[in-house]
Amino acid sequence: MTDQKSPCERKEASQFDFWLGKWDLTWAEGGTGTNHITKIMDGCVIHESFDGTPSMPLKGMSVSTFDVRAEKWKQTWVDNSGSYLDFVGGMEGDQMVLVHNTVEDEKPVRYRMVFYNITENELDWSWERSEDAGGLWTVLWHIHYTRK
Repeated sequence: MTDQKSPCERKEASQFDFWLGKWDLTWAEGGTGTNHITKIMDGCVIHESFDGTPSMPLKGMSVSTFDVRAEKWKQTWVDNSGSYLDFVGGMEGDQMVLVHNTVEDEKPVRYRMVFYNITENELDWSWERSEDAGGLWTVLWHIHYTRK
């Protein structure tokens, strides 16, 4: 009998634990919402439940897991506008960075989520876009998280 750890018990699998909990969200022009992040499936999956109301009608969810074979975090996002996005990434220094590659108007485009300024009770999140393979990033949406 071996004493191997489950892939979900590896230290990398806890890198996203800072995001767990219930959060109040604020963004530009008085926008507010909530996000509830839990671990599911025996602690192997991070489940996000986002609600942008009353500021915007956007509601969405994601599932994230650490893919041991790829040694990367992978996330799938879906929402009530019919969006489906898939991300890959991981910790870069003290930031969690997840990237989505796509094609728009026959040109490659990258989007990324960056979680930064992470403390026990607050963090910042940015939704960013690059049209030059990640050379220059433009912030499209910044959200500040405060733990409930």
